Amino acid sequence: MELFSPLDRKLLRDLWAIKGQALAIAVVIGCGVGMYLMSKGMLVSLADTRAAYYERYRFADVWAPVKRAPDALLEQITELPGVRRAETRIRAGVILDVEGAAAPITGEIQSLPAIRGPHINDFVLRRGRYPDPVREEEVLALEAFAEAHELVPGDHLYAILNGTKKKLTVTGVALAPEYVYAISPGEIVPDKKRFGVLWMHREALGHAFDLDGAFNEAVLLTSGSEYEEALLEQLDQLLKRYGATGAYGREQQISDQFLSNEIQQLETMGRLLPPIFLLVAAFLLNVVIGRLVDTEREQIGLLKAFGYGNRDVARHYLKMIGAITVLGIVIGIALGLWLGHGLARMYMDYFKFPFLLFSAPPDVYLVAIGFSLLVAAVGTFGALRRVVRLDPAVAMVPPPPPDYSRSFRGLERLIRGIDQPSRMIIRHLYRWPRRAAMTTTGIGMAMGLLIGSSFSLDAMMYMVDISFNVIDRQDVTVNFVEPRNIRAIQDVLHAPGAMSAEPFRAIPAVLRNGTRTRREAIIGLQPDAELSRVVDTRLQPVVLPRSGIVLSDKLAELLDIHTGELLRLEIRTGRRPELDVPVSGIVKTYMGTAAYMDLAFMNRILREDTVISGSYLLVDPAHTDAFYHALKNTPVVAGVSLQEQAQNAFYDTLQESLGTFVFFNTLFAGLIALGVVYNSARISLSERGRELASLRVLGLTRGEVSYILLGELALLTLLALPLGALLGYLLAWTLVQSFDTELFRIPLIINPSTYGYAALVVMLSALASGILVHRRIQQLDLIAVLKTRE
Repeated sequence: MELFSPLDRKLLRDLWAIKGQALAIAVVIGCGVGMYLMSKGMLVSLADTRAAYYERYRFADVWAPVKRAPDALLEQITELPGVRRAETRIRAGVILDVEGAAAPITGEIQSLPAIRGPHINDFVLRRGRYPDPVREEEVLALEAFAEAHELVPGDHLYAILNGTKKKLTVTGVALAPEYVYAISPGEIVPDKKRFGVLWMHREALGHAFDLDGAFNEAVLLTSGSEYEEALLEQLDQLLKRYGATGAYGREQQISDQFLSNEIQQLETMGRLLPPIFLLVAAFLLNVVIGRLVDTEREQIGLLKAFGYGNRDVARHYLKMIGAITVLGIVIGIALGLWLGHGLARMYMDYFKFPFLLFSAPPDVYLVAIGFSLLVAAVGTFGALRRVVRLDPAVAMVPPPPPDYSRSFRGLERLIRGIDQPSRMIIRHLYRWPRRAAMTTTGIGMAMGLLIGSSFSLDAMMYMVDISFNVIDRQDVTVNFVEPRNIRAIQDVLHAPGAMSAEPFRAIPAVLRNGTRTRREAIIGLQPDAELSRVVDTRLQPVVLPRSGIVLSDKLAELLDIHTGELLRLEIRTGRRPELDVPVSGIVKTYMGTAAYMDLAFMNRILREDTVISGSYLLVDPAHTDAFYHALKNTPVVAGVSLQEQAQNAFYDTLQESLGTFVFFNTLFAGLIALGVVYNSARISLSERGRELASLRVLGLTRGEVSYILLGELALLTLLALPLGALLGYLLAWTLVQSFDTELFRIPLIINPSTYGYAALVVMLSALASGILVHRRIQQLDLIAVLKTRE
């Protein structure tokens, strides 16, 4: 018994004959499978890791900050409906000073429980030991901050605790679920050098901040999300008299917000891009198998004449399709696992987990395999139908050669003045417009994929430029420990190097429109502010009205409110008034949600003198070090944000994260372009081999014959560039609509350089394909080709 049937041996010969084309298609399938496996697997891994980390270390469901409340209140909090467990703690902003760091560092310090053991928002001790309760100067440090400043157990640093500068000793380094994404208040991206978190024993921290027997934040675990909304209201009522600024749930905790946003982006990428790759693969399979059937008409006729039925012949081509598809799936699984593990390592540095293992569940593999097989079947259905319907008698008669004499007369007049090989190229495209359109579309899709998946770098760079150079133009933002009279701005201006300052005030409030509520900080600015401005969609400064409130477009959307309507403000500071204020304007923003007021109007509705929370400053670069030294020793300062440092951190983050994605997208798009162009050229060579060999016999040189085939390829590539630009723009628009979140709204910005870069990748891929095909033409056996149609 034979191991292989005659059709199987033919299958192996056919696959070897088109090995380059088959590999190109398999790589495209692999790109789609790999990207799906990477994105879906990483999505599952991140979500599972987050859930396990949060559960193991009891990440809080609710936070309730207050100004000062007695510890005895914990019992009443615990008895509220829906509370599974509650704890109180002390949490405060501090200025940190580390040896070797010229600028002051913004930080937070939290209390450790008196008794060590499982508690809410627990931490992972990575190195060192727990602080000794009897030594008030001992602290734990957040791992990212410690590594950035090379702090190890036993090292020292300084912190301003409630106006007093204190020397602290690091005894250990820790991670915490509350700081998976450790970001300084008001910043956009984490900067481990500029933001640090410390943990100190409750008694020592209580002494430092005059909170003996009291707390300024309660953290809770709930029995379920269905209790949360009512619980938040009850907490606010209970803590109202103690200066509560508004309880909030996990969805508004800044670290979890950024992590959830990343998971949402992964989900979007996994939903949109892999199907496009697989659709391109289906297109390639359709072209290759369809045109292979056309070139093997006589063989199909002979097989049927020798007794092979339609099912046998169709099964033969199905095996070919299956072999290519399976190879693509294997490549995709290997690629997806490699990329997934690499992405996990990147996320371990980006999000501070104690562990993160890439693992895709079986259903992800099944979906990837099933969708690939389905796409392959759909893409080749038409070709297989032609195989079944092909009558042996018709198949064995060679198709008539194309009659170029019937070309459109207008076309003949247009091409009359050009050389003969160029006329042959144009005539061939005119005679086979569907083939030309399919090739052009395939190349255009490759370019569109590259543009659509790379434009985010342009958009993010635009957002950075607008944020740091148009809206916020200050050098330094200083936040005071407590709201102070506007005269305090003069104290800041007395610091060496301070050239000008603008005051601001931030007040916590609950914004309510019917059933829709948002917990936001309203920012009070001077109406003619120059350092930190409000701008419209044309990037023109907006003068804040003397009354009313101005909302960002995303905040207005979340509240479902429009200009001129009344918005209920429940102020959570001072006398805690509840006011109905008209919405005076809505402005476009790309980052976060914001609400603005005229500073004088804000103080007026609060019935207070001119009070400010901090100031924006311009600093003389020649006196920067002296200015920083003065801030480190200013007791009233609770936080410092450095504009240049924040901008550099944003650029570094973009290069590390988006740069990696752009590289892989470039690789994928280049492979697709190479696959489309190479397949088109190889099939064209197979179809026109007899014609090209005849031209060689008639006296045309190898260069002229190569020009006829490769010139057609070059022309189709050039025609595909504008189509690719359009497809890329449409894909980018689709992604923009999908990435509209509370944290980020990506603008539809595509730089000319991105179009140029994508076009260059496609043209280089076409050039590489042309070189490979040119070698085939050089090796063309004239006698063998003229004897057969293969």
